[in-house]
Amino acid sequence: MNSSVPPLSAGAAAFVRRAHGLYIGGAFVPAADGRTFATYDPSTAAHIADVPYAGPADVDAAVAAARSALDGAWGALPALVRSRLLVRLAELVEENAAELAEIEALDGGKPVSVNEAMDLPAAIEHFRYYSGWPTKIEGATIPVYLPDTLCYTRKEPVGVCAQIIPWNYPLMMAAWKLAPALAAGCTVVLKPAEQTPLSALRLAELVEEAGFPPGTVNVLTGDGTTGAALVDHDGVDKIAFTGSTEVGREIAARAGARLKRVTLELGGKNPNIVLADADLDAAVAGAFDGIYFNSGQTCIAASRLYVHRSRYEEMVGRLAEAAAKAEVGPALDRATRFGPLVSAEQYDRVRGYLRDGVAAGATLRAGEVPAESPEGGYYVRPALFTDITPGMRITREEIFGPVLVAAPFDETDEAVALANDTPYGLAAGVWTRSLAQAHTLAARLRSGMVYLNSWASGDPAAPFGGVKASGIGREMGQANLDAYLETKTVWTNLAP
Repeated sequence: MNSSVPPLSAGAAAFVRRAHGLYIGGAFVPAADGRTFATYDPSTAAHIADVPYAGPADVDAAVAAARSALDGAWGALPALVRSRLLVRLAELVEENAAELAEIEALDGGKPVSVNEAMDLPAAIEHFRYYSGWPTKIEGATIPVYLPDTLCYTRKEPVGVCAQIIPWNYPLMMAAWKLAPALAAGCTVVLKPAEQTPLSALRLAELVEEAGFPPGTVNVLTGDGTTGAALVDHDGVDKIAFTGSTEVGREIAARAGARLKRVTLELGGKNPNIVLADADLDAAVAGAFDGIYFNSGQTCIAASRLYVHRSRYEEMVGRLAEAAAKAEVGPALDRATRFGPLVSAEQYDRVRGYLRDGVAAGATLRAGEVPAESPEGGYYVRPALFTDITPGMRITREEIFGPVLVAAPFDETDEAVALANDTPYGLAAGVWTRSLAQAHTLAARLRSGMVYLNSWASGDPAAPFGGVKASGIGREMGQANLDAYLETKTVWTNLAP
């Protein structure tokens, strides 16, 4: 592992050094009670900066600012102007992409080269995609049976939205949440994860520069207490959350008691099925990237691998060999492909699962149980377990780390049963040369998304989300735009 950490560029370093404030009503302000908390570099465990800890008074202020903008300057803007502001925000993110990629790498541990190649372009294109929607939001006239009556519908913004984003894709998830809400005409209070607050604060500066009316977008940094205050706030009309299923259940219960709209994108324990006729080169590459990308810290990680017995040993052997050669390193090093885990807490969590898998009798074909106390950053090498059983924790629970479990199967029905034997239902994969087999399995697998001879394909226009314990609703595409709109029916008596 290369332990040397390259320095930040001048722009990113200047941002990190300056005093950080909550973004409320178009101004950067300290927390009302003056509290702050620290954010740390996962590559070194070193302190980066202190940011404000938003409390109840700050939540009140942000929600009030969002309501004022909705009822005022932002709500009065023509659709075309909303569109142009989203275009301008996309341009500013693109102009500052190199700096944002460094901030993400420093704060979250994802390699800067990955941020530049994937996360930043995805965020930019998300804003661009939704910039086309404000002028396409239309109601309808309805031919009702009552005489002398005009009935039509209006599509109106759902209102003030609390958006809570995770630490594994901070800037991209912010774009996923902000873009459709703003396209629909909503206002937003965005809360980034406490582990990765910095890119959201830099994005707030770009929102300001783009010219959005004050209060349209507000950013509160804090922890779960801040998020809970947002969820419970009477002034919030909709909650959009990406994160763990455990927290998602709690949010759903709180929102249900208040009949608030929710979109929940939650966890996954995603199966990846390799049939006997698969292109093994492609399947090995897809399975490897599917689980080890972002050090396994992704809800759509291909964390369960089921391979036809005739190809099993060859595929597992090749994956173990590739995992053994994979090097982890500092996120700011452009040569790094696999960075550290995001925090000491996540390091301990993944280490615990590795220990549990070994204790349960699974064979660790690649990787290792890391040291109890890491020296410097939170590095965990890619790991691969074989000799697993369906009841093991490493097989059933979402680890959110670079840990793959693999098992053989003999019949396709067996593979489907193994794949569906999970409380989750986010994504699934199938590798085969048979078009008929591919589409037959796509219909049988209980998941919100199925990847055929690929993994984690995506586009802003394509809905993203799961079933069962993997969430409610969809991100991306028109489906997510509709989640930020309410339909109002208007009845007009035309009789004199």
